[in-house]
Amino acid sequence: MRVVWFSMVNNRGMELSDEVIVIYTDGACSGNPGPGGWAWAVAPMGDVNDSGGEARSTNQRMEIMAAFEAVRTFQDDPRIIRIVADSTYVVKCFNDGWWRGWHKRGWKNSQRQPVANRDLWEPFIDLVIQRGRVEFEWVKGHSGNRMNDFVDALAVAHTQI
Repeated sequence: MRVVWFSMVNNRGMELSDEVIVIYTDGACSGNPGPGGWAWAVAPMGDVNDSGGEARSTNQRMEIMAAFEAVRTFQDDPRIIRIVADSTYVVKCFNDGWWRGWHKRGWKNSQRQPVANRDLWEPFIDLVIQRGRVEFEWVKGHSGNRMNDFVDALAVAHTQI
């Protein structure tokens, strides 16, 4: 099984097709740690979406949860999954291969410290590897991208609960 990882600089001119499902994800936290929320929505309209939260979390955990839940939801979909996130933490884990280094070092980061959020990263990475055909793309947050703003609002709503 082959896993495709790449990152496009922006999403201008991307065409949606029957072969790719584009899913925007975001996480939010009120305080860090504090109440957190995550959300994902399928482009171009966002009418297929999900969101959730935790009473005490961090923004990084919520970013991971958003992408993890999106991939988990569509794991049996035959299309390529393209996760579009404003989290460099999530995107670089896959596109820059951070996870490979974590594995080699026994779940230690480049500073030889335990990898934060391993309890989420491990099953998420396993799912992406097992499924294959998952792409990660970075989008600048709070820059007027309609879909990014939409998932941000969904995630932020869960920080107020």
